[in-house]
Amino acid sequence: MTDHPEHPIADSVRLALAGEADGIAAIQRRSWGERLPAEAAEQLLAGSSLEEMAELWRQAINRPPEARFRVLVAIGDEQLVGFATTTPSLDGDADLQADGAIDEFVIDRPAQRRGHGSRLLNACADTLRADGFRRARYWVSSTDDITRGFFTGAGWAPDSAHREIGTEDGSLRLKQVRLHTDITESGDPTTN
Repeated sequence: MTDHPEHPIADSVRLALAGEADGIAAIQRRSWGERLPAEAAEQLLAGSSLEEMAELWRQAINRPPEARFRVLVAIGDEQLVGFATTTPSLDGDADLQADGAIDEFVIDRPAQRRGHGSRLLNACADTLRADGFRRARYWVSSTDDITRGFFTGAGWAPDSAHREIGTEDGSLRLKQVRLHTDITESGDPTTN
């Protein structure tokens, strides 16, 4: 056994630091190209620069829009490999005291299938629970079978809610379905 392990910082999840905003923005931009239809990715990427996005992430970390808004990061091999945000659910049918949401959830493609997503999802549930929520929600693209499969494999289920989001001029529309789960300590997510 050595005094200096090869990777002294274990893979982990924690609250984001403002200095990680550039890395979060870079991962987000890469994920758009991988997870969205080409036209949608092009519009989003053209609409804001990496620097502008990083500044928005710095603001979200330093001055969140509300006390229960959190930015979490996944760390692997001593570097940023993913991020997520937790917040109260803003859905019209939400109970603002009981329903929390995961708004963003991204693991960088080279770091996928190495346990980072599971750690990040568990940390999101723990964070939402610590903020007093009993249920969690997540909107996923109707065509993103991989992310939906990951969430349902972790005990989340569709709740029949669906929506379309997109540009104000209607030139871009994305269909989403909502997943949910019970995050109470006694909750069994497979029954929700």
